[in-house]
Amino acid sequence: MDVFPIILAIHLIVAISLVGVILLQRSEGGALGIGGSAGGGLMSGRAAGNLLTRTTAILAGTFFVTSLSLSLLANSRSGGGSAFDKINDVAPVAAPAAPAAPAEPSAPLAR
Repeated sequence: MDVFPIILAIHLIVAISLVGVILLQRSEGGALGIGGSAGGGLMSGRAAGNLLTRTTAILAGTFFVTSLSLSLLANSRSGGGSAFDKINDVAPVAAPAAPAAPAEPSAPLAR
């Protein structure tokens, strides 16, 4: 069973979720994000900040792990090594043959 597509799907879901959670957070200027100057409610500013901070940290860790897993799986699929390691494996290009000498005319052309 190939796990590469499964990890790739998880990676994409985590990446999209990470973008969403980051956009939900309160910016330093207070221009974007949940919560405003009005306090109270179920998600107060502090509770929302702690929840979003924890969620961001968990998603970032998961993103890091899936990125590392995908790179290791891709490396094992391609035979290992980098493209620079494979430069020496390529056969050298043969030098082009010298152009042939022009043929000598056998008889002068009559006018």
